[in-house]
Amino acid sequence: MGADAKNAMKVEVTDAAARRINKILTAEPGKTALRVSVEGGGCSGFSYKFDLVETRNEDDIAIEKDGATVLIDDLSLVYMGGSVIDFVDDLMGQSFQIKNPNAVASCGCGTSFSI
Repeated sequence: MGADAKNAMKVEVTDAAARRINKILTAEPGKTALRVSVEGGGCSGFSYKFDLVETRNEDDIAIEKDGATVLIDDLSLVYMGGSVIDFVDDLMGQSFQIKNPNAVASCGCGTSFSI
């Protein structure tokens, strides 16, 4: 796999997302990471799922930033390569948001997309 292909599969975590993940995990004893996965369904064809987990699976890719760990399985990474995971706190509320360059359409809920 060339450097361009490897970079295309990378997922970034922003400083704001790392801070929020650490804050959430501090309040959840035993939980060690935030798992982000892609599932079929949602109003645009695919949706993101966020879970707090205790262990890492064999097929997980771990992204670490400032002590926060995000786990993404191999299959989800295919759909999320090149994405940026952010945490937004604005007038509309607080949420993790994924900026995914592979998504050709998304919907207003922010958790559903199509490719």
